Amino acid sequence: MAKRNPRTNTQKADPMHSPEWPQTQDLVLIGGGHAHALVLRKWGMAPQPGTRITVINPGPVAPYTGMLPGHIAGHYTRAEMMIDLVRLGRFADAKVVLGRATGLDRDNQQVILQDGRRLRYDVASIDIGIASNLPNLTGFDDHATSAKPLGGYAEAWDAFVKTAPQAPNLVIIGAGVGGAELAMASAHRLQASGRKPNITLLERESLALPHIGTGARAALMAQLAHYNVTLLTDSEPAAVTANSVTLTNGQTLPSNFTLSVAGAQPQAWLQTTGLNLHQGFITISPSLQSSDPRVFAAGDCAHMGFAPRPKAGVFAVRQAPILYHNLRAALSGAAMRTYAPQRDYLKLISTGRKRAVADKLGLRLEGAWLWQWKDHIDRKFMAKFADYPAMPAPKLPRGAALGLADALGDKPLCGGCGAKLGGASLTAALQALPKPARADVLYGPGDDAGVLALGQGVQVLTTDHLRSFTNDAGLMARITAIHALGDIWAMGAQPQSALSQITLPRLGPNQQAETMAEILAAAASVFTAAGADILGGHSSIGAELTIGFSLTGLAQKPISKSGARLGDAIILTKPLGTGTILAAEMAAAHVENLMLGEVVAACFASMLHPLGRASAILAPYATAMTDVTGFGLAGHLLEMLEGAGLGATLNLDAVPLLHGAEDLAAMGIASTIAPANRALCLGRITAPNSPRTALLYDPQTAGGLLATVPQSQAQITLDALIAAGEPAAIIGHIGAGPVFLRVV
Repeated sequence: MAKRNPRTNTQKADPMHSPEWPQTQDLVLIGGGHAHALVLRKWGMAPQPGTRITVINPGPVAPYTGMLPGHIAGHYTRAEMMIDLVRLGRFADAKVVLGRATGLDRDNQQVILQDGRRLRYDVASIDIGIASNLPNLTGFDDHATSAKPLGGYAEAWDAFVKTAPQAPNLVIIGAGVGGAELAMASAHRLQASGRKPNITLLERESLALPHIGTGARAALMAQLAHYNVTLLTDSEPAAVTANSVTLTNGQTLPSNFTLSVAGAQPQAWLQTTGLNLHQGFITISPSLQSSDPRVFAAGDCAHMGFAPRPKAGVFAVRQAPILYHNLRAALSGAAMRTYAPQRDYLKLISTGRKRAVADKLGLRLEGAWLWQWKDHIDRKFMAKFADYPAMPAPKLPRGAALGLADALGDKPLCGGCGAKLGGASLTAALQALPKPARADVLYGPGDDAGVLALGQGVQVLTTDHLRSFTNDAGLMARITAIHALGDIWAMGAQPQSALSQITLPRLGPNQQAETMAEILAAAASVFTAAGADILGGHSSIGAELTIGFSLTGLAQKPISKSGARLGDAIILTKPLGTGTILAAEMAAAHVENLMLGEVVAACFASMLHPLGRASAILAPYATAMTDVTGFGLAGHLLEMLEGAGLGATLNLDAVPLLHGAEDLAAMGIASTIAPANRALCLGRITAPNSPRTALLYDPQTAGGLLATVPQSQAQITLDALIAAGEPAAIIGHIGAGPVFLRVV
């Protein structure tokens, strides 16, 4: 799939990304650690033909450890220290699975996820970091925070800073370099906000900071004293409550925020893998392979049995080139390389303020210049994940037909409803269709679904398919199923049956069977929950993944989209923005202080929210109803107004938007069909010129229901929707004709 850099408007046209290379091997990266992030970046610049790559991580972003103390101190924003795995995955053409691995089935070569899914691998690599929680400490899980995983700690700290008392008490368990660094960072952040923190640093041994040189230790002890940090050695916690820490000697310390930086804890599920472990960590060879040659490991979760080293991010970073080479070698049968870790490395330790201490050869080195050096190193690393290399789009061949450049456009074709035929073209085609001749065909072209007379009620019939916008076939199947069901729910009908139409890209036999099974299982879970049976369908091989469904539903009296009445309130049940967000994701857009991965994850969550509950609440009162899809809110509302011969006023501020959508629209990012949607509304709409208005033309995939409800029932209906967990809003009202939409 082509990639676009929004700053240069160039597409990545590397022939290695061509769908003509069938994917015959599966590489699964478990975890979004530093080594895996660097592997993905290198993979994006030189992918391996025939290999399908997947990365599994619980969240869409992963923190960079080097910047964590600076973030705690307030020097870096959260966005500055996070690697956006969704953007990185797009660059690498990887399947990004947002989930937590909980096991390996090595006999069947499958990664087991927490939600029950299983992903097959030919080669797997594990880079999941470590934890610093204390599960055996009474009250820890309920009342304390672990420094690792870092993402959860950063969020908990930011929340605490917003509400901390004037003289907050903090207890930090573990007085190694990490504990001291975070104690000073915490003190600086709180003092900068005008507070007077009382921070206690606990060390169970008789000496704090035991694993660094004498010069660095002396410098750090002086800095701890500068911040009035109390250091207690020979002290261990016995219990944690919401506002205190009790030590084994009986002493109780007040604590508004308790943090553990004590030691390195392996993730528990590694014990179940059957791999050779050392104190719970995966033992690896110089080739970075575990005891199972198909499973690699890197970073803190790995133990270098051939050359043991302390846990430090520098090793993960330097393992990355060897890991990248050896993963490719394992998938292609080439020779592997060996990794030789350095014996010592320079440690740069920040001291709260923009100063740092260096630990090397026992010398005492400290000052602002060291912090500037560290800051330069950290920013240089993170710059690798800001703007990705882009290749110019290929030039048109000499003698190309007129109109070819215009047809190609200046950016890749969007997926989902962004790939829908423009409204004007579709309307012109539908006008040529003959009107229904059969007496039992009640509604023909033009409404959300065809309607057939059936006994005392009706059967509604619809079909929909989507061009894939994600490499996660299971996710794509669930979204497509919900999207297709939207037409059934918009008619106020109950889903009855589904037939699938699936086009797979060229794959190896194993990948083909697994992908088809994954799609059908994911779709069946949606249809079964909605009360419909999946009956079978049709499959084919094509250029890219496309998933579609033909559906039937049953109703006593269908709700059309043309029955709106004067004075009706207009209700929307989902926020807008999916088309713009998906276009940004395809372009791997970089937005300052906005994590695109988190925006995309929230967008997926919205699309995965079915409309059945909202339809059941709206159906008894709705005078007209449709689902907002390819033509955008403005286009679909104008369709409703045309059927009723009425106008409408829309309150722009009342229209709900997905997180990040307005920021992306302000950058000029839009779906490929958005201009056609805007053109379809010309002469029939007045609206302010703003990014928020632009989202009225945004094509929605698995969008919400748009319903008109009598004003007398509007608030009651809205209250019922919100009580049921539906993100609905009243966004306007129906007025007198002619057909016109006024946005205020």
